[in-house]
Amino acid sequence: QVQLVESGGGLVQPGGSLRLSCAASGGIIFSIYTMGWYRQAPGKQRELVAVISSGGSTNYADSVKGRFTISRDNAKKTGYLQMNSLKPEDTAVYYCNAVLILTTTSRRYDYWGQGTQVTVSS
Repeated sequence: QVQLVESGGGLVQPGGSLRLSCAASGGIIFSIYTMGWYRQAPGKQRELVAVISSGGSTNYADSVKGRFTISRDNAKKTGYLQMNSLKPEDTAVYYCNAVLILTTTSRRYDYWGQGTQVTVSS
């Protein structure tokens, strides 16, 4: 039973920082999965915030570049999202994702966490 569990969300003032964690457990070879963070605000579509490949390459949404940093610790089977200089528009439920697509066998392994609320407000 593979599970992803997010933690670290909460209420923070504009300009503040939060560090989100995503702990994986169960039968997953975490190191070979692409890991990403998504967010969704009420009434809006879920959007990709940041992604890190198994090789360590990263990509960020333009709205968070320079402020957020995605990382992973494969030994701990945990992903992280460091969020600095937070803005009210960062308010959303944040979800972690781990995905492995095997095109040769048409198989997809895709796991999601339950989400953690991040609220940026004064």
